[in-house]
Amino acid sequence: MIELEGVPELIDPVMVAAFEGWNDAGDAASSAVAHLDREWKGEVFAALDAEDYYDFQVNRPTVWLDNGVRKITWPTTRLSVVRVGGDKPRDLVLVRGIEPSMRWRSFCNELLGFAHELGVELVVILGALLGDTPHTRPVPVSGVTSDADLAQRMDLEETKYEGPTGIVGILQEACTHAGVPAVSLWAAVPHYVSQPPNPKATLALLNRLEDLIDIRIPLGELPEDARAWQVGVDQLAAEDSEVAEYVQTLEEARDTAELPEATGEAIAREFERYLRRRDGTGPAGPGPAPGGHATADGTDSASYLRDNPAGRPKPQPPKPPQLPSTDDEDSPEE
Repeated sequence: MIELEGVPELIDPVMVAAFEGWNDAGDAASSAVAHLDREWKGEVFAALDAEDYYDFQVNRPTVWLDNGVRKITWPTTRLSVVRVGGDKPRDLVLVRGIEPSMRWRSFCNELLGFAHELGVELVVILGALLGDTPHTRPVPVSGVTSDADLAQRMDLEETKYEGPTGIVGILQEACTHAGVPAVSLWAAVPHYVSQPPNPKATLALLNRLEDLIDIRIPLGELPEDARAWQVGVDQLAAEDSEVAEYVQTLEEARDTAELPEATGEAIAREFERYLRRRDGTGPAGPGPAPGGHATADGTDSASYLRDNPAGRPKPQPPKPPQLPSTDDEDSPEE
């Protein structure tokens, strides 16, 4: 049952969602929503009942101490609200959680119930997937929708993808069938350096979200984190001639494919973003999972990943070498 006590009337609300798991390579999408929640000090107003949607042998609860008292945090999906200030304030409803283990249709219907009660005008679902993209180039972000009119109006691609899908695809289709405008933004993460975090991909998703809903997002230390991440991967690649050669192959393929993109709208879009940040114009605010991820052909892989949401055929690259984690210490698997 939906209870919204304490939630004020929202201004032009947009729901922004991300889910850990199959659709969250490098934790880039969930980290993007976490960044919004942290920068704008989101207030949680609802959480879905974990018993309804999660297998606790797959997503285990955690126990912790609070002043000597043991407490348990259950895996679930939480909703919070943030207000974006500026000349034209608006509210974001942030949905952050874990891809459910079961009852996906009920899960989506419950989120749509919140969207309806809050008067949400648009749902934006963030995803990240691993693909044949070099870490030295800008992170590709695809914006897709199932609505042909929305695709034309917002300069998006109409999805043609067929194959296995995750909760991002299911929620987008549920929105479409309910008459709620919905968009998915997908960042491609290099498959040869798949360990989270990937701040460069997170930054790319936030930049695309800015353009999509016309807001200015405070980035904090994220740009510096993205630069440090790339430097770290550069150093690891330089130590392995096989990896360095493979990265060069990806760079050449990417540069050849995107040569026409070096003019027109792509440059104009980047220049507009630069002007917004320099002049402070526009609205401004204060201040690896079990089972792998999506791949280009819709299969699971823990090392080579990419669900191609726009349905564009992609040639299979040679089997890539793998880089070790950029972290100093290995994180033990649970």
